[in-house]
Amino acid sequence: MTLQQLRYALTIADCGSMNEAAKQLYISQPSLSETIKELETEIGIDIFLRSNRGISTTPEGEEFLGYARQVSEQFGLLQDRYIGKKSKKKFSVSTQHYTFAVNAFIETVKQAGIDNYEFAIHETKTGEVIDNVRNFKSEIGVLYISDFNEQVIMKTLRENSLEFVELFSCDTYVYLWAGHPLAERQYLSMKDLEDYPCLAFDQGNNNSFYLAEEMKSTYDYKRLIKANDRATLLNLMVGLNAYTLCSGIICEELNGDGYKAIRLEESEEMRIGYIKRKHAKLSDNGTLYVEELKKYEQKVMR
Repeated sequence: MTLQQLRYALTIADCGSMNEAAKQLYISQPSLSETIKELETEIGIDIFLRSNRGISTTPEGEEFLGYARQVSEQFGLLQDRYIGKKSKKKFSVSTQHYTFAVNAFIETVKQAGIDNYEFAIHETKTGEVIDNVRNFKSEIGVLYISDFNEQVIMKTLRENSLEFVELFSCDTYVYLWAGHPLAERQYLSMKDLEDYPCLAFDQGNNNSFYLAEEMKSTYDYKRLIKANDRATLLNLMVGLNAYTLCSGIICEELNGDGYKAIRLEESEEMRIGYIKRKHAKLSDNGTLYVEELKKYEQKVMR
């Protein structure tokens, strides 16, 4: 096993494509495939599954790549310290689609100094939030648990040596644009909303009710539209008078003041927090980011 083989495998995983990885590595695709096959033979597991639809990572491969990423990053630090230029420390966060989590990240970057660190934020699917923390791609993941999904989420975290730290709790709110016909209501019920499209974030292959980012994921909606990113979701809200169910924490700094959060009559408690590797001590930036997240408890609507 060589460091070069590890870097090749990590590049393939990050690209999600053997051809794209070969382009980035400036080698031929057959040569890259042969190198990975040699590595898989040596370690006795299949890192990747290959099919006509592309390439995906096996569960054993995910675990291996988590360790490989640690080795690669540690070697980079060692190389920079004794051979090359000074290394920048890295800080990465993965989060469900929360504007406040992005804004907390922005404040963290401002305070830490963007010239001193290499920052990354991944606003993504619930399963990927968990995977990114598990395989060391992110130090912290931001998500919520509820009475409905707690058993499944906590079991998944335990199996992956992760832990959930609650920050604050909030009720369920209907999030819609300020020009929506129901925008002036003080409360809304599921009955009130049934003639309007409900919006949800697509969870991809892990499209389980328990991994949904929205509350009431098992409700029988008459109209349901799924999207992959927050910007598209907001456009659909305006264009279709659609809505989504969320925490009600409005972050006007990024989304503007054109949206409203109205309490749902059939509200359920959401417990928002962060996940990290079990027993791992947060870095300075991790601690700073958590402190920024805690500030949003003051904006929870009661």
